[in-house]
Amino acid sequence: MAYTTETRSAGLGQRIAAFRATLADRVVKNKIYRSTYNELQALSDRDLADLGLSRSMIKRVAIEAAEAK
Repeated sequence: MAYTTETRSAGLGQRIAAFRATLADRVVKNKIYRSTYNELQALSDRDLADLGLSRSMIKRVAIEAAEAK
């Protein structure tokens, strides 16, 4: 007795739409990351200390801001 299994992958249109959505999401996250990083980098050490941050924490905070989107 033979069994068949049918597997269908997403059509080309669906894959392109998913790719575009992923790309758009990455662009938005990158923009948030860059703006957060640049704004924090522009602050003085004293201003960062008032926020409870140090310079070494800027990259991590920017990444977290982008991922929270």
